[in-house]
Amino acid sequence: MGPASTSLRTRYGYIEGWLSIIVNTLLFALKYWAGLASGSVAIIADAWHTLSDSLTSIVVLVGIRISADPADEQHPFGHGRAELIGSIIIGVLLSVVAVNFVADSVEKLIDRESARYGTLAIAATAASVLLKEILAQVALRMGKKTNAQSLIADGWHHRSDAISSLVILAGIFAGRYLWWIDAAMGIAVSLVILYAAWGILRKAASSLIGEEADPGLAETIGAIAHRHYASDLNIHHLHLHRYGDHLELTFHMRLPPETRLAEAHAIATRIEHAILADLGIEATIHLEPLLVAGNK
Repeated sequence: MGPASTSLRTRYGYIEGWLSIIVNTLLFALKYWAGLASGSVAIIADAWHTLSDSLTSIVVLVGIRISADPADEQHPFGHGRAELIGSIIIGVLLSVVAVNFVADSVEKLIDRESARYGTLAIAATAASVLLKEILAQVALRMGKKTNAQSLIADGWHHRSDAISSLVILAGIFAGRYLWWIDAAMGIAVSLVILYAAWGILRKAASSLIGEEADPGLAETIGAIAHRHYASDLNIHHLHLHRYGDHLELTFHMRLPPETRLAEAHAIATRIEHAILADLGIEATIHLEPLLVAGNK
């Protein structure tokens, strides 16, 4: 990803983050007011769930800001993984919200507590469903367009809140017939949130731990190398390291054993520069002698 894409990624991160903070704070105030007016514990809890989205959006903004910092002496590969750390924080917050939701729902079942919602609660909850899904669509599209994991994570967080509000809205109409529906749906929402949290944590952790390079990458690198050296270089042992939008690639290639050191270095340098120009990947090449019959 080049400088233009990095700039777009940063700009999208700030736009989505501030939009999320503003909308979620307004929704929190509206739902909290509706919860107090109707005496609904569920809507008050959902309001706090919405406020937690503002907190995670702040995490996204901080992560995007840190990721945009260039490499320095202490961090020679840049600060791109700060965004992954932000995604992990969001995943953990989602998990905490889900567990608290389960506890509240179980308590309602034990106390045989039913939901009682008024007109204000219906309007506030419906507005939450609509606005949260809009935020989710914005964050997910921006995240996929720029491959920003924290934006995608924040998008799923918005969607989880929209789902929880939708479940509460369903409970408004079903609650008059089924006293337990609010608590049952609360548990169902918790499972949806936990699933989303697991997906976010698994993807971010996988990137931090390190992933296998794309199977087609070796073929692509081979084609680039072939432009600068006619013979087969037997490219192998590829390791790709991701630091946000900054990628570092190391691999081995083989040259005839009689190749002079200066010539081998020049070949490797040309290939490294071509990989950077074509793929935006910083490559480091380890040279090996090509084994021929009788040469061990």
